[in-house]
Amino acid sequence: MRGRDASRGRVHMPRCTIAGVEATVAQTAHAFPRHSHDRFGVGVIVSGGHKSASGRGPVEARANDAIMVNPGEVHDGSPLDERGRAWRMLYFEPSMLVSAAAELSGAAAREIELTQPVVHDPLLKHLFERLFAAAIEAPGAPDALAREQALLELLAHLLDAHATTQASDETHALSLRRAGPIARAKARIDDDPSAPLTLADLAGEAGMSRFQLLRAFAHEIGLPPHAYRMQRRVVLARQWIARGVSLADAAAAAGFADQSHMTRAFVRLLGVTPANYAAAMR
Repeated sequence: MRGRDASRGRVHMPRCTIAGVEATVAQTAHAFPRHSHDRFGVGVIVSGGHKSASGRGPVEARANDAIMVNPGEVHDGSPLDERGRAWRMLYFEPSMLVSAAAELSGAAAREIELTQPVVHDPLLKHLFERLFAAAIEAPGAPDALAREQALLELLAHLLDAHATTQASDETHALSLRRAGPIARAKARIDDDPSAPLTLADLAGEAGMSRFQLLRAFAHEIGLPPHAYRMQRRVVLARQWIARGVSLADAAAAAGFADQSHMTRAFVRLLGVTPANYAAAMR
């Protein structure tokens, strides 16, 4: 698949043969703004160095290091120097790790958190590279049984060595404690990212002034309301594109002013154009 030649590099999303998993291959000096993913991400730095800032503090990763991110974890990303960096990532639907943890422990569904953004773990690197090769469509690719085995072995090591879990009752109590004014404002955006909301709308939902809403939202979520809504619109557009909707219709359905507006948001947040994302989904 052709990728996007941009910002002194290339980012593309090859077709993945495992349902619930997306793959990214990148070699770029592009600096990504603060954003989050709706999936667990696991990857390996192939060359160069990468730095980012997240809720867990500053992070630096170099060649052969494994990198990880949790759903909703706000972070940015830039190269350590002008040479850029290359990496490969696999993004997993959260339910895949929750199900794997329950299967491994025999307990009820659990909430998962990957504990470290960067680790030097040769076994994790090996398991990742084997799964990545198995997941990408190519001549002579492994059969379904081999792919399933590679997936489960990676998840088992990931959960055993690099994750913590919370039992379902603890998760429920935690969610109750977290519920509050900003959670309501965030849910208003999540319910319909395409809606033309104003700060007054969100402030009214939260029961506070616009100024209070701006400060509290950025503090709790890690992004100001507009940036968070833009990210959710990109996620929504990706969902429409994956269903085969035209780029123009996906842009309109996700609330973008036009297709060019959507393209700029895609490139800024993902480093890849909507057209190349659509090609990966075919």
